[in-house]
Order: sequence, then C-alpha cells, then structure tokens
Amino acid sequence: MTKNWSVVRVLRDRDAALCLTASWVSGFGTSALWLAAGVWVKDLTGSGGLAALCTLALWAPTLLGPALGALADRTRRRPLLVALNLGPAALLLTVLAVDSAGRLWLLWTVLFLYGAAAVVADAAESALVAGVVAPELLGDFNGLRMTATEGMKLVAPLAGAGVYAAYGGPAVALLDAVSFLCAAGLYACVRVREERPRPTTVHRRARTAEGVRFLWGHPELRPLVLAGGATMLLSGLGGPLVYAVVEGLGHSPAYTGTLHAVQGAGSVAVGLLSGPALRRLGERRFAACGIALTAVAVAAQAIVSDPVALVCGAAIGAGLPCVLIAALTAVQRETPDALLGRVTATAGTLLYAPTAVGLAAGAGLSELVPYRPLLVLLALARSAVLPLLRGSQRAASASRTAARSPSDANPA
Repeated sequence: MTKNWSVVRVLRDRDAALCLTASWVSGFGTSALWLAAGVWVKDLTGSGGLAALCTLALWAPTLLGPALGALADRTRRRPLLVALNLGPAALLLTVLAVDSAGRLWLLWTVLFLYGAAAVVADAAESALVAGVVAPELLGDFNGLRMTATEGMKLVAPLAGAGVYAAYGGPAVALLDAVSFLCAAGLYACVRVREERPRPTTVHRRARTAEGVRFLWGHPELRPLVLAGGATMLLSGLGGPLVYAVVEGLGHSPAYTGTLHAVQGAGSVAVGLLSGPALRRLGERRFAACGIALTAVAVAAQAIVSDPVALVCGAAIGAGLPCVLIAALTAVQRETPDALLGRVTATAGTLLYAPTAVGLAAGAGLSELVPYRPLLVLLALARSAVLPLLRGSQRAASASRTAARSPSDANPA
C-alpha cells in the first residue's frame, strides 16, 4: 500500500521533494517575519494601525499579479527562483537599520518588495513544478504544499515571536534571510531541462493581457477561479466573526488561537488527501465538496457549543483549501508553458485579493449585524457559489464534445 501511495511517490521524486522543501523553508521565514514585523512596529510606535500596514505591504503586490507574473514567462524558471530568493535575502539586511519609528518606512518598503518578489516566485514555482512533477501527481504536490504552508502557520509565528522576544526584530529578519538562502540553494539543485523563452516584440501590456484572456476564456479555469475568489471573499467576510463566536462560547479572545490551530490541522489533513480525491472526483467536484463542507460548518458555528466549534473549525480548515488546490492544479494542467507564469499570477490575484476586501467589509458587518444570523447568511452565500462549478462542468463537457466532433464525423 505504501508503495502505491501517491504522496510517497511525490516525496521519493528528488526534484519534486527539492521544490517542496524549498517552498517549506521560505514559507517558514515568511510566516515568522509576518507576525514579528507587526509586533516590532507596535513596540516602536504603540499604534495597531501602523502595525497592520505590515500585512498590507506584504499583500498589496498580489493586486499586481497579472503584470508581475509576466516576468516568470520571460526567462527560465529555475535560475529566476534562485535569484528571487537571493534578492530578498540581501534586501532583508537593510531592515537591520530600523531602530526607531522614523525609519519604519524602510521596513514597509522591504516588505512591499518582498511581497512583489513572492508573487513572481509563486508563478515561477508553479511553472517549474508543472515541468518537474508528473501530471497525475500535480494534485498530490499541491496538497503537500498546502499542508506545509498551513503547518508553518502553526509553527513559524511562534518561532518568530520567540526570536523577537529574545533578540529583537533584526534577528527575525536575519532568520528570514537565512531561510531564503537555503531555498535558493535547494532550487539550484533541481534538475530540469528548460528552453530559454523566445524573444518577443509584443508590448509588456499586451503580454500581460494574453494571460488574462487565456484564463477568462477557458471553459474550465474561469469558473473554478471565480468560485475560488468568491469563496475566499466570503471567508474574509467571516474572518472577524471568530471573535464573536469565541465571546458567545464564554471564552477570552485568546481562545481564538485554539480555533485557528484546529483549522490549521484540518488544512494539513486535506492536503495529504487531495491527490487521491482529485483523481477520483476531478477538480470541479473536489472544489464543490470543499465549498459545501465550509458552508455547513460556517452555519453550524451559530450553535453555542465548544465541541461543535472545534469540529467546525477543523471542517472549515479542511474545506477551504479544496477550491484553491483544485484551481491551481487545473491551471497547471490546462495552461501552455509559455503562459503559465502569467496565468498562475492572474489566478492568484483573483483567488487571494478578495480575502483582504472581505476582511475589511467583515469588520464593519460584525459591528452592525448579530453574528449568528450573519453566519447563516454567509453559509447560504457559499451555497450560491456552487452553480458556478456546475457551469464549469457543462462548459468542459461541451468543449470535449466539440473537440471530438471532427474525428467522429471523419473517421478516416
């Protein structure tokens, strides 16, 4: 059984394991810095709003995904990933000069550039992985990557907070720089044959538009990505409600850490099972199952019960990544290599940018509407996303039928 387990097949593949480890190592440093940077700013200024700018600086480049992704299609991906890890490692050293509130602009600038490099790196990594990992194992790889990412969210912030408490913010920046150096070395060891992209006279704006047009016009990818973006928007809307749920249970705000932990555990579990589930169900049904699971779990959070809250947290953690893994796997499988960087980055913008919008709107809604009715409304809204995926299946079936028609009509 172990020999046939696809997760083991991925981990036994040298190059796939190197890519996965590189992603894990750099993700550790990023997660550690994400928390410590906000605490650092809060200590220097006493302002929670200025501390929140750290998260904004890191995530703002996601909105530039379609343009930044074009960079991943203009050169070979492996050397680009090495450079994109060495560059931030050097850039983070400038953070060592931040010793007062007057120099915080350096930290925010570094975090913004860091976030921009991460957008390009994600696009380049997706394209590299599509050439390294066997097509039938892409779902397993993406699930393992999700497992590693969620696992880091449980461990790395605590490590970053510990290093910050003991040695200060510059030490966390050095830790992150070391993680990037390690990731660069791992990517450099990947063995892959890449052709240098052909020179083109197409204007940069037109090249960016090519990726957007491909994604928007694809009968399978567009509905999956739109369903994923809608799901993440609703997840953002419901994010601030976790504090109301905890208060309803009669616990202190610190209990949110427990709910986040079980949610992370759910994401880790589904990451390990995603490959077999994708092969059995396909991307559309896998995404639909995840959305339906989160809809039920969100509605059930209105029940005032500790065991129910913990089960719902794990269910949300398991359901939410399904649509993300399904969309990314479909993008890697359906997109030509020459467009993969742009399409991946465009999909990333549509999938992740709505989360920030949802968080901002959800903070206001949570002050205006009682949390229990709002949870039920958000669950119903998730259910309303499912017809998008039914449309995806009909479009895909029609596309396959059209592709077969000429050969059926002319068997010779």
